[in-house]
Amino acid sequence: MINLEYVVLILVVGLVTYVRKALDLFGSIFMVIMGIIIIFTAGTNWLILIFIFLLLGLLFTKYKHSYKKEIGVYEGTRSLKNVISNGIVAFVMAAFGNYAGFIGSIATATADTMASEVGVVEKNARLITTLKKVPAGTDGGITVRGTAAGIMGAGIIGVSAYLLGIYPNIFQTLKIAIIAGTAGCFVDSILGAVFERRKYLSNEYVNLIATITGAALGILMV
Repeated sequence: MINLEYVVLILVVGLVTYVRKALDLFGSIFMVIMGIIIIFTAGTNWLILIFIFLLLGLLFTKYKHSYKKEIGVYEGTRSLKNVISNGIVAFVMAAFGNYAGFIGSIATATADTMASEVGVVEKNARLITTLKKVPAGTDGGITVRGTAAGIMGAGIIGVSAYLLGIYPNIFQTLKIAIIAGTAGCFVDSILGAVFERRKYLSNEYVNLIATITGAALGILMV
């Protein structure tokens, strides 16, 4: 039986994200709809893992936010397109009960968010395709600290997925999260360097393809 308190919780989270301007109105509404469907199809623990991703994203968005605003790379309020590009794959995986694809996609989104939010303020970024130095915030730019933050984020998702009982084998869960999440994050950077910089793909499409990659790798590892 579904605990209706969790439905209330997702409504409260949606309201808070909108009031705090983390998401715009339509982004908040869509997040609530996805959350409620996940509660009824996969269960509350799967939803909590998404909450962990959202919390990490909010925390790391605030990382050196004054400096980010100063150099013009602070994203601020995210829109419906951001919610769809980062969350729709995880939503589909949860709806069908595919734990490996779910963990892989969430780990990718988390790794990419943490790597971006940390790496964007670094002054030693290098383009992933050529390793040439590029300005902070360049699409496809990577840094050692940002990469480390991304791997850490994927690992947090793996540990959380195990503790939440999404999959009972800690080693398998960590393998899926770290390998699929890190690989998906690098795919995001490669697409950013090759296509997004040239305006062939938007950031939302890049994020979507990256999370699809993470989900696919997760599925292939089981």
